[in-house]
Amino acid sequence: MFRSGIQPALHPHAAPDWDLGRVLLHPDGRPLVMGILNLTPDSFHAASRVPATEQALATARAMIAAGADILDLGAESSRPGAQPVTAAEEQARLLPVLEALRADSDIPVSVDTVRSATARQALAAGADAINDISACTQDPDMLGAVAASGCGLVLMHMRGTPRTMQDDPSYADAVAEVSAYLSERAAAAEAVGIAPARIVVDPGIGFGKRLAHNLALLASLREIPRGRPLLLGASRKRFIGEITGAPVEGRLPGSLAAAAAAFQGGATAVRVHDVAATTQFLQVLKAVAGRG
Repeated sequence: MFRSGIQPALHPHAAPDWDLGRVLLHPDGRPLVMGILNLTPDSFHAASRVPATEQALATARAMIAAGADILDLGAESSRPGAQPVTAAEEQARLLPVLEALRADSDIPVSVDTVRSATARQALAAGADAINDISACTQDPDMLGAVAASGCGLVLMHMRGTPRTMQDDPSYADAVAEVSAYLSERAAAAEAVGIAPARIVVDPGIGFGKRLAHNLALLASLREIPRGRPLLLGASRKRFIGEITGAPVEGRLPGSLAAAAAAFQGGATAVRVHDVAATTQFLQVLKAVAGRG
């Protein structure tokens, strides 16, 4: 039966811009889409691994054509239990791809690293942002490297290291504790001269969290950034398999559900493996929220 006066199920999306210095990223009615380029042989989603430069460049071009707003290059796996690599190995994987990509496109690029030496070389090669899963705690020189460059910065919450983070993580209140930590790390970044508009916070879904913690964070995204831009990285992660039983290769639908949570939660960006599907999904949510 038709009923008039029904309120729309979705509210229009609004989120803060992210200033990368060279370019200002504006989420126009939907979260920005950050495409993942895994330059590693051991990332948890095997289909996303593109360790060869030409393969990575072809994947980057496809993501750009599919609507990616920014690309995130990582040369050291951060999956649960991952073993660290040397700085030399990380840079050998990363820099040739970054240089080839920068020669091929002007799309904004972030680099996923916890090392200031790698960050400095990446920024010199044309990266626009540093995505640090340790929130700049692993390397005491990272904040200085970012401040000197004027680039964008992602600060992520993680308990422990990738090797240890899933060893019995516990919280009294995951949302409050993650929010407080990210506020403290953002304040530390501002204290060395990094402009607030250049700082994005990431609750670190799957990084030292159980299923209940991940779900609490996804349901409370608006409480986490405290006015800052927020990045959500939930694509194909283990919590989707814990809910559905789906293997990594079958978790696209669950990843899109997480993108819907990011839309409703006012996230500035989503970090994803599946750019084309996520972009189309968010375009439709935007249209529905705006009633077409």
